[in-house]
Amino acid sequence: MEPSLSPRESGRFVTQRSQDVFVEEEGVQRVAEMLYSLRHSEELTASGWKKANPLAPAPTSDQALNWVFVVDTMNFSFWPEREDQQCEVTYKGTTYTGYMTLCAAITRAIEEGVPITDPKYFSRISIEELGRVLRSDNATPMPMLRERHRVLTEGGCVLLEHGGSFKSFISQAGNDAQKMVELIVEKLPSYRDETTYEGKRISFYKRAQILVADFWGIMEARGEGDIPNLDCLTMFADYRVPQALVYLGVLRYSDTLMQALKNGEQLNSGDRREVEIRGCSIWSVELIKARLCKLVQERDGQTCDISSAVIDFYLWPYAKQHHKEMAHIPIHHTRCIYY
Repeated sequence: MEPSLSPRESGRFVTQRSQDVFVEEEGVQRVAEMLYSLRHSEELTASGWKKANPLAPAPTSDQALNWVFVVDTMNFSFWPEREDQQCEVTYKGTTYTGYMTLCAAITRAIEEGVPITDPKYFSRISIEELGRVLRSDNATPMPMLRERHRVLTEGGCVLLEHGGSFKSFISQAGNDAQKMVELIVEKLPSYRDETTYEGKRISFYKRAQILVADFWGIMEARGEGDIPNLDCLTMFADYRVPQALVYLGVLRYSDTLMQALKNGEQLNSGDRREVEIRGCSIWSVELIKARLCKLVQERDGQTCDISSAVIDFYLWPYAKQHHKEMAHIPIHHTRCIYY
């Protein structure tokens, strides 16, 4: 089988052929200007990682690295079947929904004495035990428990084969972001976020790239964040950031796609429209980054080191913070293990 295009190449390939999702030049310019005004703020740095992950253990501990592995391995499909029936997890007086329910549940388990970040434990955890770890406050469970159990135990077994920790596993990539993504995708089947579009094998690698970015965020917080090739990371193609890109005028959906999403139609993983949403999201952020770097060069006479991953670190919390204003824009619903 021919090798897949990289996420960046895939984004460009899809955007050039997309039938239902379109990148809008004016929106790209507007967001680049918005990010230019924030270029010196902490929001556009790796420290934005800790803001997005306030429930993570202190970055100084190696437990934080295993915590990231456990969370990122199960980081998919949190959207509810009905908005009024959401899985909720309360931790230290705060009730969380969506992705944060997973973070809260894992940190709660650690406090309860469950060794959930130890690969020796989570490689053999039963589905019943994992169900208790991920338990909801209400009658709506976290979706896809069986799939989360499968990928977590599989991931634990891989770590045990490679030194027994995420740090020992990822060190085999030689501190190079591109090689890290390749290692993760090669050794961990659940991270192989690939599909076929217009006869071409393409990839998005959302969770693999997030795992590398989260690893970088922790190492950066330790003062050890000098990881080559970080610019190989694209934005992380999920269902929340595309909604923000539509809201900001960067992406435009065709009338038929917008109506299908408003009607609640679920898109299968690999559906042409789903692939176009994800691919155009990736490429639009590449265009935003290029425009931002051009602004920094022209106006400040400096080179710009803001990566696509850092732009994603900004856009994801932005989407959460502005969810009421963008409620009229539907997110696309796809039940899968990739995002």
